[in-house]
Amino acid sequence: MSIEGLLDLSLWGYAGVAFLLTHITIVSVTIFLHRHQAHNALDLNPVVSHFFRFWLWLTTATVTREWVAVHRKHHSTCETENDPHSPRYKGIAGVVFGGLLLYRREAAKSETLAAFGQGTPDDWLERQVYTRHCNLGILLMALIDMALFGLPGLAIFAVQMVWIPFWAAGVINGVGHYWGYRSFETPDASTNIVPWGILVGGEELHNNHHAYMASARLSSKWWEIDIGWAYIRLLAICKLAKVKRLAPRATSQAGKSRIDHDTAQAVISQRFYILKRYGQRVIVPAMREAKRDTDRMGRRLIRQARKLITHEGINVDQRSEETIDRVLLQDETLATIYRFKQQLKEVWARSSKDGPCHVERLRDWCVASEQSGIRALEDFAVFLRGYKLV
Repeated sequence: MSIEGLLDLSLWGYAGVAFLLTHITIVSVTIFLHRHQAHNALDLNPVVSHFFRFWLWLTTATVTREWVAVHRKHHSTCETENDPHSPRYKGIAGVVFGGLLLYRREAAKSETLAAFGQGTPDDWLERQVYTRHCNLGILLMALIDMALFGLPGLAIFAVQMVWIPFWAAGVINGVGHYWGYRSFETPDASTNIVPWGILVGGEELHNNHHAYMASARLSSKWWEIDIGWAYIRLLAICKLAKVKRLAPRATSQAGKSRIDHDTAQAVISQRFYILKRYGQRVIVPAMREAKRDTDRMGRRLIRQARKLITHEGINVDQRSEETIDRVLLQDETLATIYRFKQQLKEVWARSSKDGPCHVERLRDWCVASEQSGIRALEDFAVFLRGYKLV
């Protein structure tokens, strides 16, 4: 075999090949494994579906059922001791640099596969080739890389082997639950990480995904880039994919005052965004005002309590509860606003079949807010009264 291989490229040429190959792998993970298989957010043409399955076998040795089962368990047990890769329990370094090991440990558990791996491919190829000989694919990939590119092919192969374990198992599962911004106050620590969209196919919008797991589109703001969604749209145009579910969109209509079933449904479907907006428009201004009216020690206490009061994904232990209580005791307005936040969460706390009660609870909450004498609460009640799905 020639050291140069069949193709003799420049340094930038080899880098371009490595990027192209890893990009196809990322697209396969986000479209096929994640959005199609794990969450059933879209249907794929059988030819396209099998290409993704074959490519992942060739480049990652991933078994579809194992990946899907581990990911579904992550959502089911998020931020608990049973979460396969929560930085809260495994440590951020342990997930970023040991994400592949954590994945393999969980994928080896038969109970995880039985409970969360239903509905994945189970044909002859899957059983006899992709699962039974899962490591054969990456061996073939190594031989292909060396045959085409010679010695530089080894470097290309090495990049392929670390790409998914680092970016998906490490960065998304680790940093995506540790650092970044939150568009939705989900009951976990998920965050969005930008601007890595081109590298991880839109998976960096992890908080958006945890808010609407079954959505085929992960972006929610106009400036967020979801490369995976762009490819899905292209496949849909070519009649090779069909989108089944998207995150609901809502708006607040000025002048609308009657709260009905549609209003309640819009608020419930957008509850994680509602909580985020409540924090921004009601709690944070109240905390700023409280800081101006207290001494140095009081301001320090408020700073310590800010995330505890506004973020839903924080594990509140006894010490944290004591901090919250101390802050609320020193400011009556803030205590009222915090109490109203807990009452707002009760609007959607029960079964979705309990429709009339959802409407009544939302009406009662808005009336009480408008009578609170707190301008921010009054304005937020007006905002909720006008809420509707687009």
